[in-house]
Amino acid sequence: MDQFRTKDIYEASALIAAKARFLHLLPDKHFYWFVFEDCDNCRQISDSYWRNELKVMAKDLTEAIRTMKDKIHSNNQYDAMKKL
Repeated sequence: MDQFRTKDIYEASALIAAKARFLHLLPDKHFYWFVFEDCDNCRQISDSYWRNELKVMAKDLTEAIRTMKDKIHSNNQYDAMKKL
């Protein structure tokens, strides 16, 4: 299965708000990769985001940002528990 990855939380949130399918977080030394199913338009969504042309519902975007932050926070807690 091909995947689309980004380490930018706001780009990831924009992808979610644009209805791309989020798969999981992938830890890497000091940050996380946000991994998505490689939908045909993930690259197009990403490009539109970076060109400031992406149109999404504001509430969808803010909820996606909150969700991504929650996922990072819960993953950090899980990693800390594994070290105990």
